[in-house]
Amino acid sequence: MDFGIAPGELRGLASGRRVGVLTSGGDAPGMNAALRAVVRTARFAGAEAYAIAEGFQGLIEDSITPFSWHAASGILGRGGTAIGTVRSAEFMTRAGMLTAAEHLVNRGIDRLVVIGGDGSLSGLAAFSDAWVSLLDDLVAQGRLSTAQRAAHPRLISAGIAGSIDNDLVGTDMTVGTDSALHRIQDAIDAITSTAASHQRCFVVEVMGRRCGYLAVAAAISGGCDYVLLPEYPPADGWEQAMCEQLRGARAAGRKESVVILAEGAVTRDGTPISAESLRRVIETSLGEEARVTILGHVQRGGTPSAYDRWAPTWLGYAATAYVLTSEDGGRPVFGFRGEAITAFDLGEAVAATRAVPELVAAGRYDEVAAARGPEFADLIRVFKEMSAPARTRAGAGADRIAVLHAGALAPGMNIAAKMAVRLGISRGLDVMGVHEGFTGLANGEISRLTWKDVDGWNQAGGAQLGTRRYVPPVEELYDISRHLEAERIRGLVIIGGWSAYDGAGLINQEASRYPGLRIPVVCVPASIDNNLPGTAMSIGADTALGVVVDAIDRVKMSASASRRCFVIETMGRDCGYLALMGGFAGGAEQAYLPETGITLDGLRSDIEWLLRSFDTRDRTLFLGVRGENASPNYTTAVIANLFDAEGAGRYDTRTLTIGHVQQGATPTPADRLLATRLADAAVSDLVGRIGTGDQAAVCVGLRGGAVERTEIGEAWKAMEPSAHRPREQWWMTLKPIFDCVNREVLA
Repeated sequence: MDFGIAPGELRGLASGRRVGVLTSGGDAPGMNAALRAVVRTARFAGAEAYAIAEGFQGLIEDSITPFSWHAASGILGRGGTAIGTVRSAEFMTRAGMLTAAEHLVNRGIDRLVVIGGDGSLSGLAAFSDAWVSLLDDLVAQGRLSTAQRAAHPRLISAGIAGSIDNDLVGTDMTVGTDSALHRIQDAIDAITSTAASHQRCFVVEVMGRRCGYLAVAAAISGGCDYVLLPEYPPADGWEQAMCEQLRGARAAGRKESVVILAEGAVTRDGTPISAESLRRVIETSLGEEARVTILGHVQRGGTPSAYDRWAPTWLGYAATAYVLTSEDGGRPVFGFRGEAITAFDLGEAVAATRAVPELVAAGRYDEVAAARGPEFADLIRVFKEMSAPARTRAGAGADRIAVLHAGALAPGMNIAAKMAVRLGISRGLDVMGVHEGFTGLANGEISRLTWKDVDGWNQAGGAQLGTRRYVPPVEELYDISRHLEAERIRGLVIIGGWSAYDGAGLINQEASRYPGLRIPVVCVPASIDNNLPGTAMSIGADTALGVVVDAIDRVKMSASASRRCFVIETMGRDCGYLALMGGFAGGAEQAYLPETGITLDGLRSDIEWLLRSFDTRDRTLFLGVRGENASPNYTTAVIANLFDAEGAGRYDTRTLTIGHVQQGATPTPADRLLATRLADAAVSDLVGRIGTGDQAAVCVGLRGGAVERTEIGEAWKAMEPSAHRPREQWWMTLKPIFDCVNREVLA
């Protein structure tokens, strides 16, 4: 199964072929991004693309129309689905499938991409399996000719997992889930502030059907107190246990309580748990007012997040490349494992997904968590520990660790620090906070952090402990060692960017000279540049990317009434992650990266394309996104001036430097969840090494969807020290795909 075909090999390869695309089942933000990618990849390959309106019902009603490159313009940032969706019971009948197959063959289409949830993918699996017999029956009935039958011997299909529920086994994240989490998190952040004002409890019901991913992810990212999930029906007496936890949280200093209810949650005897019943239990047991908020379909609506633009675009490209180049009649569904696309058998994925409720009924909860994937398992484990901790203060004589930030600010630093503090305390440690990074460590600016001290840090941007882009010189190590000894610190968690890793390496290197430095050190990656060793993603990068995409959306709106050429500059220093992924998710036509540099020949090619596009395609907007260090000479202003001079009045040229707002946004759900998982791994590492003599400096990171630990010395081997970035960056794979789906090939 070759779904990894490069755009350079794909170009013009599928001339004369036709591919159909439909969206089915419940709508999900990001479906339009996948649709756009399917259409544009097909056109890039020389194939014709056909949109099927209203899902499988559109096949029955012959609502099949050609979809051009430009018809797919303007939909990348729209919620819902531009071609509609219907849950069609008729399609699942033999008669419905016969009509659907007849209409496809009459259009010359035998390659199909379906974007939807497990019900939609089940329909595709059944349709693919029945294709041969359907065509045999249509020939026998005289509805198709034998020549048509021979020309379409098999249906070559692919599925893209699209559902806010994130319930399909085999993929870490389905299209729409991240956007739904954004809606939920915004609501919880707002509810938390009003609940604290009145010292109330809120019950918030979220969607997800039989999957509790949205619920547990929202509970952690929102800093909530209790969660009820379909995968873990509560034991008898759970009502009293819940109220005891809420009472304990208030005793620990919380002013508000938030309980998250997944819509599919049931008791162990199968009785559905309603939000209203929870409200009554809380009011009766705690003697305080409780309120209910059922978020409903707002979770499906709205603008897709940055992730739900670039990820579905990549999936759409891969699925289309597969159906256009394959002849094996397979039926893969495309999803993600970590930072890479994965393809798995559609039928097996649906069967595994539908087996989860059986595992729940049998009480095989560990297998349920494993089926949902590594992130789900991590979140469940951490939330259980946080909601019912073994302790909320360290005992006398407890081992002591310290937490500090180093490097530039990254959204999500606060939640990483909060989780390090609370998980450390829960595991019997005394946790100290170092203020102002390594400078504060050298000056002895160290204080104890309690469970209550870090309450509310989930929603806070910035860094409550302070941070500086500073690596201590060797002459300051004596003072650092002295303060570490004086405070009896036996392990160090450093949350930050390049400065954090340099500082950790220095401490490890000089430990033989200074007794206080002979402690284990763990680095947690936090940088909007996403350029750190040992991890595919750094805390803060997703939030900054969202700011870039939001800026691009606003630029598009501002340019909608005129003909404009915009050159937008992002941060990122010598790493082009924000520029490439921002342009990819924002629909820009070009991205200028430090990794590839900028040449005069390249700019000349861009100008020629730009002029032809404005002259022959009635273009009204061109967007180029430039990483701040893409070139020392071809600056953002220089590029804009070149475009303006050569445009000769065809358009107005403008620039936008997004600047430090990329560091200042409220952390996204993805950054809050990543910070939680990495802080958990960091504290676990220290707990396992304190007192063992293991003084290694290590880093934790996310790779392949799982959290891994790497010694910093080993991690440095994969880096380009002069450029402050990894030699191989997974997202650079997307640059050719960027060009394929964002930049039309002009004849």
